[in-house]
Amino acid sequence: MAPLMRYLLLILTLLSSTGCANLIRPNFTPELATLRAGEYQLDPMHSYLLFKIEHLGLSKIVGRFNNVDATLDFNPKQIENMQLSAIVSADSIDVNNPDLESTLQEPDWFDTARFPQITFNSSSVNLTTTEDIEITGTLTLRGISKAITLNAKFNSCADNLITRKYTIGFSATATIHRSDFGIDAFSALVGDTVELEAHGEFLRQ
Repeated sequence: MAPLMRYLLLILTLLSSTGCANLIRPNFTPELATLRAGEYQLDPMHSYLLFKIEHLGLSKIVGRFNNVDATLDFNPKQIENMQLSAIVSADSIDVNNPDLESTLQEPDWFDTARFPQITFNSSSVNLTTTEDIEITGTLTLRGISKAITLNAKFNSCADNLITRKYTIGFSATATIHRSDFGIDAFSALVGDTVELEAHGEFLRQ
């Protein structure tokens, strides 16, 4: 067997083993208090903003926004002063249906020509457990601003050996009503309550 082929087989064997996985997957720390203070930037390759909304009382439409940016600035010793800001491109909505995605750009829906961005800016943070926090802030959608609360959970942190940056992971949920933001079309067919779900990894700058 050629030396190059033997080398490739060795690499594949190592990657399939638990030991090698542990080399790539660092040890994680389980509590918010252990995080490193600083400024963080959302990793766009590992961030997801999903939404769910009832359809005809039969099922739920599940979609996502593909273009999300966010910054995080905090000190774990003063978690109440944490600052979270996020910007979502409204026209990046993805429901696995190009025709529906086009419709959602129209004035009765997101009206993306006039309001291309959806934003969130935190105003207060409440630590509920060693891993969970409530982040209250202002969501601006279609030019209308409303206070909402994100129920966020700290997943883990690590020195990421792939990106070479210290990384923390969070997930968050929230519930809003689309009619609060002037999106009330087809109310007999599509529910008013929207479930939001976010998952993201933040890289320390």
